[in-house]
Amino acid sequence: MSRYMTGLVVRTEGTPAELVELRLPEIGPGQVRVRIRAAGVCHSDLSMINGTLRPPHPLVLGHEAAGEVVEVGDHVTRAKIGDHVVLNWQPACRSCWFCEHGQPWLCSTSHGVAALENGLTLDDAPVHVTLGVGAFAEQVVVPENAVIAVPPELEFDLAALLGCAILTGTGAVRNTARVAPGESVLVIGLGGVGLSAVAAARAAGAAQVIAVDVNESKKGLAEAAGATDFVASSENLSKDIRSRTSRRGADHAIECVGRAATIRAAWRATRTGGQVTVVGMGAADDMLQLSALEIFSSARILRASVYGQADTDLEIPALARDVLDGKLALGHLITDRIGLADVPAAFDRMARGEGARSVVTL
Repeated sequence: MSRYMTGLVVRTEGTPAELVELRLPEIGPGQVRVRIRAAGVCHSDLSMINGTLRPPHPLVLGHEAAGEVVEVGDHVTRAKIGDHVVLNWQPACRSCWFCEHGQPWLCSTSHGVAALENGLTLDDAPVHVTLGVGAFAEQVVVPENAVIAVPPELEFDLAALLGCAILTGTGAVRNTARVAPGESVLVIGLGGVGLSAVAAARAAGAAQVIAVDVNESKKGLAEAAGATDFVASSENLSKDIRSRTSRRGADHAIECVGRAATIRAAWRATRTGGQVTVVGMGAADDMLQLSALEIFSSARILRASVYGQADTDLEIPALARDVLDGKLALGHLITDRIGLADVPAAFDRMARGEGARSVVTL
């Protein structure tokens, strides 16, 4: 087996991503080598290069992916050669305080880790991998708890989306907001995560799902996902949402952008006693301002949803079954199928708010 592969690397902060030849590490005990077959282009990858996050370099981009196990190390018990797997970029250790208290999505060994070294090298120098994965490459080496087996009948491009966009958006609705039948839901930001939240809200029985985006071309995608209303984002968003919700505001707002301005808009468009769930990951210096009086008088709940507040080992296989059973349709989420060399152009489309998910196929 070749110990070299091609990967998409950012060498230093501020430089463009480029395809380079990387030397793969030897596989160690408890590790798994996966041949990447599909990888989604996620906004978190863009955050690694646009200044929102400051990861170490050189850096292999990509984290939302699926592939086939081609090698396993000693003592591996949860994967075997030939398995089709989804990669988990925030695997739970199952032994820290958070894992033992039912919050594996906040696992102290992986939560908040932007990038790691894993033995990969470029010109004999260490290379970091995004969120411990580095999926914009032909292969990855990860610990066995970072792979989750899915049925081989599930297409790789759809399986890849389960590892981030679908799990995050669906989990925000099911696990964090806990949307109930008959409620109204506002979703702001219609990328892959936001469209997944729209679909999950309708599946949860929401009577009204109002989808919001700055790009009016997202209307068709929103309707395909199950939105009952589409609203182009504007300064009058709160007034518009209230006019559609008996003047009260939405029961739930799911913010999938990660900006103070859109969190504030979600807050204002939610009814008294409603809940705002923040899914988008924002910048450290983008400050949100709420007065002490409005926090008290509005009686609203403001929460974050990290990785869908999900136990990935349980929920990714369940989502895979839903896709195969026809309960969860994902095809509309993939608007572009591309190669590794096309990822920078996909970032440009994402920055302009175009399309839903671009998926690299290998």
